[in-house]
Amino acid sequence: MQAFVDELVSQSTQAGMIVNGKKTKEMLIGNVIKNSPVPLSLNGTTVDRVPTFKLLGVHISNDLKWTQHIDAISSKIASRLYLLRQLKRAGAPSSDLMCFYCTAIRPIIEYASPVWHSSLTMAQSDVLESLQKRAMDVILTGVNYTTAFAGIDTPRSS
Repeated sequence: MQAFVDELVSQSTQAGMIVNGKKTKEMLIGNVIKNSPVPLSLNGTTVDRVPTFKLLGVHISNDLKWTQHIDAISSKIASRLYLLRQLKRAGAPSSDLMCFYCTAIRPIIEYASPVWHSSLTMAQSDVLESLQKRAMDVILTGVNYTTAFAGIDTPRSS
């Protein structure tokens, strides 16, 4: 692996790019290896070996499970549900609350979902569903969750 890293650095240097060893991370994917490989070195800097990292907004872990990602999404949505409740208390109409949901909550739930959604456990899927139910309960008090979502249309470009 060190030979590949050295080649990457060489090609990057030739292309006029600098690879920063302090910002580079290494992740071993799969079962824990008893005889772990020697840590990589990049321009004299030892590359940090991490169990998880965030790549383009998606939390990836070395066991390829989505627990940390779902926890991060849940935390972010919970803070936005608080804002949604504050808007409702301030007297915002349901149409504005729905607009807030569609622009500030739903994109968090759906971001990069083709990458991770099919691999969720039932419990993780239930967590996301519960957050959406809470949002709909704030927006449309007393309206059935399924009925509420039947009326939401994803904006389409013409």
